[in-house]
Amino acid sequence: MSEQASFIAVVHGRVQGVYFRAFVRDHAIALGLTGYVENRYGGSVEVRAEGEKGKLEELLDYLRTGPSRARVDRVDVEWSDFKGRFQDFSVNY
Repeated sequence: MSEQASFIAVVHGRVQGVYFRAFVRDHAIALGLTGYVENRYGGSVEVRAEGEKGKLEELLDYLRTGPSRARVDRVDVEWSDFKGRFQDFSVNY
């Protein structure tokens, strides 16, 4: 079995109003990850994700790129142990 992990990532740049949350949700679901994505006050986006560590690293690559209308300046990531607290991957409003 692959190593399970979790992270919280905060994505900075032009990441609100550019379909960033839908982009993240679609990629996370395709990778079989659970968690959520939501806009944060101040213009950043927060992503909490759990699953196979390799798949989480793939999601981070997508976060660093973003959809075509986004401009990602930086992604702050904090890794932690897998907790199994999410059933699916959702967009929080």
